[in-house]
This record gives sequence, C-alpha cells and structure tokens, in this order.
Amino acid sequence: MSEGLKKMGEKFRSKREEMSLTLKEVENATSIRMVYLQAIEEGRIDHFLSTVYALGFIRQYAGFLGIEQEKLTKEFPEALRLPPEKQDFAYGIGTLEMRGSPHGGVRWIPNLIWIAAFVVVAICAWYFAKFVGIF
Repeated sequence: MSEGLKKMGEKFRSKREEMSLTLKEVENATSIRMVYLQAIEEGRIDHFLSTVYALGFIRQYAGFLGIEQEKLTKEFPEALRLPPEKQDFAYGIGTLEMRGSPHGGVRWIPNLIWIAAFVVVAICAWYFAKFVGIF
C-alpha cells in the first residue's frame, strides 16, 4: 500500500464526512459496493478484482464527491498510476483446446433425415413417372 493511496483515501473520507454522507448512502448513489469504497478510503487497492476496476471506481467516487480529477491526478500521481496486473493464463476449457459439440454424435441425424426424405421423394417420382404415367 503506497502512501499516495493512503493520503488520497483520507482525502476521500474527509470529503465524504464533510458532506455528512455515510458509506451506505454513497454506495446507493454510485452503485459502488461499500467494501470497495472502504478499500479506496483505506488505500487498499489490492482488494479490487482488477486495477482497471480500481481506477474506474476511484474516478467515479471522486466525481461523486466533487473532487476534480485533474487536481487529483496532480496531487496524487503515483496513486493513480496503478501497477500493471500480473497475467496468469490457465490453459483449459475455452482457451486452446477444441471442445466437442454439445450434441455429441447426434449432429449427423438431421442430415440423414434430409437425405432419406430426398431418396423417398425421388423413388416416388420415378414410380409415378414409370408406372402411373403422370409425367
């Protein structure tokens, strides 16, 4: 946890308290969960799913409190320059290997039905043409 994040969180908390708002009221107004609001105010960005979410929530919370983002960026540049995330790639279903169709071996049955119907129609047409003399 960096000092910049901690100071920025204290600024958010003091501004919220100055406006006489509870975290629950801020949560209802911004749709940011209270645990994330607390994490911002305590400077604990590691509690977020992603650094992108953290930055987005910080900007949204700042906008709600009326804190100018340019001023915030100048005052706490290291806090808003979040470290890149470590990418863990778990190779498994949905990544590189081919998955079978959800229907398994049943996929060919509709084609077989169409072929059988075509053969029946062709035989009926031949029969009527040869023996009944319609054609």
